[in-house]
Amino acid sequence: MTDPCRPVPSAVARAVERAVDAVDLFHRASAELRRCVPFQSAVWTAADPETGLITAPMVVENLGSGEDCAAYWESELLEENVVPFRELARTPVPAAGLRAATGDLPARSARFRRLLLGQGVHDELRAVLRISDRPWGLVSLFRTTEAFRPDEITLLAGLSRPLAARLRGFARPPRSVPRTDSPAPGLILFDASGEAVSVNDEARQHLAALPDGPSFPSPLGLRLPIWVIGTALQARAVADGRDHSGNTRVRIRTSDGRWLNCHASSLTGPGGRPGPVALVIEPATPADLAVLVAEAYGLTPRELQITQLVARGTTTAEIAAALFISPHTVRDHLKTVFAKTRVSSRGALVARLFTEHYWPALPEPRRVEHPGRPATRVRTPHI
Repeated sequence: MTDPCRPVPSAVARAVERAVDAVDLFHRASAELRRCVPFQSAVWTAADPETGLITAPMVVENLGSGEDCAAYWESELLEENVVPFRELARTPVPAAGLRAATGDLPARSARFRRLLLGQGVHDELRAVLRISDRPWGLVSLFRTTEAFRPDEITLLAGLSRPLAARLRGFARPPRSVPRTDSPAPGLILFDASGEAVSVNDEARQHLAALPDGPSFPSPLGLRLPIWVIGTALQARAVADGRDHSGNTRVRIRTSDGRWLNCHASSLTGPGGRPGPVALVIEPATPADLAVLVAEAYGLTPRELQITQLVARGTTTAEIAAALFISPHTVRDHLKTVFAKTRVSSRGALVARLFTEHYWPALPEPRRVEHPGRPATRVRTPHI
């Protein structure tokens, strides 16, 4: 008898190839996967490839209320749980079922005891969508009837890389983002209990630019997106010693295609007790975007390094000398970079990765006066 699940990976791949953005990708992948791996609810979210923290967009299907969603991520970061995403991102198999991982004792997970059991969830299947050690998305599927089978876990694990590759492509900034006068860095303060207690006007402006997604009311009279709350929770986890990664930063895509950098730090109160968490949200720097764009095109660290030198006008011989490699190796790297970015010249490469993508994030050119010569316009160095 033919296994009805056998064509699912290729069906999912075909479906997501037609996706126009990350949200569409999540909806298409979820619909195709459900045909073979039944589930009653799900969470699909993008992740920052450098820190692994959740970022926009996120699609939540049939999973309780917004408060339930916030509690889910709070548990993920602050409680002892089985197969947390940060560990799953480093395991040989990037997917795991809760019951399979606990020997059919899911109550070993605080998340299951406190949240999932009361919602009638019987098992959770989660996966990290990753390429090498870079997580581009996170998935949780919830089933109320029976445990996820080993072959279903294997099937989802097999979809990790192809889904990540497609999701990575959507992380590329658009080629034309209108220049706007971005507000100065915004600041939000959270008290020791995690409640937002203070915000400045700049933070309100940045928050208004974020896309729709799970958000939660606050005493400040504004709703805080889950990505902002998640970053503040991560700062608490690091300060309390629950997470030693030190990663308390996430980049978030705005509705008009720009990128914001959100980073948080847990302050110390009187007597060394935990104090408030200060969260800063501001436009992403060109350096941040250089790394993000390089990751989105699949460039290796060495390829990005060479690309940055090319953007400075450095010759092949100069690049070889600076990196202690041969000119032939430099040319080989450039051929690979040209193929990945689909260009055929150095000028086109600089335009594709720098001018088209994050030149709008740079300051306006400044005028430089030279005695006896017409004024010229130069840009502030961006790499």
